[in-house]
Amino acid sequence: MFGFIKKGFSKTADVIKEILPEKVLKIDKETLEEILLESDVPYEIVKEMIYYLPPQETVKRADVQRVMKAYFIYKIEEITEQKPFVELVIGVNGAGKTTTIAKMANNYKKNGKKVMLGASDTFRAAAIEQLKRWADKLEIPIVCTQQDHDPSAVAYDTISSATAKGFDNVIIDTAGRLHNHTNLSNELKKIVRICNKAKEGAPHRKILVLDGTQGNSAINQAKSFNEIVGIDAIIITKLDGTAKGGALFGVARELKLPIIFVGVGESEDDLVPFNPDEFIDVILDTIFVSENG
Repeated sequence: MFGFIKKGFSKTADVIKEILPEKVLKIDKETLEEILLESDVPYEIVKEMIYYLPPQETVKRADVQRVMKAYFIYKIEEITEQKPFVELVIGVNGAGKTTTIAKMANNYKKNGKKVMLGASDTFRAAAIEQLKRWADKLEIPIVCTQQDHDPSAVAYDTISSATAKGFDNVIIDTAGRLHNHTNLSNELKKIVRICNKAKEGAPHRKILVLDGTQGNSAINQAKSFNEIVGIDAIIITKLDGTAKGGALFGVARELKLPIIFVGVGESEDDLVPFNPDEFIDVILDTIFVSENG
C-alpha cells in the first residue's frame, strides 16, 4: 500500500527535492516553509505549522511529524449494518467522478460484495455512457436511462432494485454542473430526499470527489457542496499528476472531513485508502535522512 501512496505523491516529492537536493537530519524553518508552500500547503497552515514547532531555528523529523499529524484527526463513520449500503458520489465535471465510482465498485467487488451502480448524472449523455462502459468492463449491473431523465427516479430505482435483489452496495453518480447553481443545489437535495424514500437513512454516505491538480482552489468548491447536502467524506483524484499534494492539509483542516481514498492512476485498481501516516512519511522521507543511518 505504501508503494501506491508513494506513487501518488511522487511529483510532490520531486518539488521537495528541487528545494532540498540532499536529505538532512534537521531542517531550518525557512527551508521547511518554502517546501510546504511549494507543495501547495495553504499559507495560513504553513504559518500555523511553523508556530507550533519548537522555538529552535532547526527542527527534527519527529517535531514536524507531530505537527502534521494534527491536521488529520477526522475519521470516517462506518455504517456496515446497512444493506444495501448506499453512497452518493458528488463533484464537478472533470474531477474524475465517474472513474472514481468505477474504482470504488471494483474495490467492493474484489472484496466479495455485490455492487450496483446508478447513473443519476442525466445532465450529460457522455456521463451515462462512460459509467455504462465501466459497468460492462467490471461486469457490474447498472441502472440508467436517457439524458435529461429525472435523476432522482434513477436513484430510487437503483436502490429499490438493489434492495430487492440482496445487493451489498449501491453507488450513485450525480451531475457536476447544471444551468446554474440553484438548479444543481435543488437537484442534489431532491436526490438525497428520494434516496431516503427508497431506503430509510440512505444515502448512508455522501462522498465528494475533488481534483487533486486543483490544489487549494478545490476547497471553496468543496465548501459549496458541503453547504448544499452535507458531505461525509472526501476522495482526492489525479494525485499522481500533480505536485500539489500539500493541499490535502488544507482540505482536511478547512472541511473538517475525512479523506477516505486517493486516486493515483487511471486503472480500476488505482484507488487506495488514504493513510495520513503514510502520506506524511512520504513527505518526511524526502526531507530527512534516517536517524538510524
